[in-house]
Amino acid sequence: MTLTALTLLLIFQCLGEGAAQLLGLPVPGPVIGMLFLLLSFLAYPRLADLMEATSWGILQHLSLLFVPAGVGVMAAAGQLQGDLAAIVVALVVSTVLAIAVGALVTQAAMKRLSRPADEESR
Repeated sequence: MTLTALTLLLIFQCLGEGAAQLLGLPVPGPVIGMLFLLLSFLAYPRLADLMEATSWGILQHLSLLFVPAGVGVMAAAGQLQGDLAAIVVALVVSTVLAIAVGALVTQAAMKRLSRPADEESR
């Protein structure tokens, strides 16, 4: 992981937070920052190459980010007991939707990526 890539990630997150606050958007700042980062990747493809190794390094340790959330759920378990059915339904529905959307996006991306190779062989 390079310090430059980590710094860029934090800068884009801060830009997203700033845009969300200044514009009063109901979208979380990190999501806006990711959109800014995506636009930067499209404008400057070498930027994506610079950040690739660091991004993979972060993704390999992504499960560590779930530890604080798990601790929070355990600490608030008493308050959540009355809403257990709603929580379970929300978890199941959101998981199914996330899997379905992921599958559709992957299928569309695979079709899009395979078209140029098919057209070249003709």
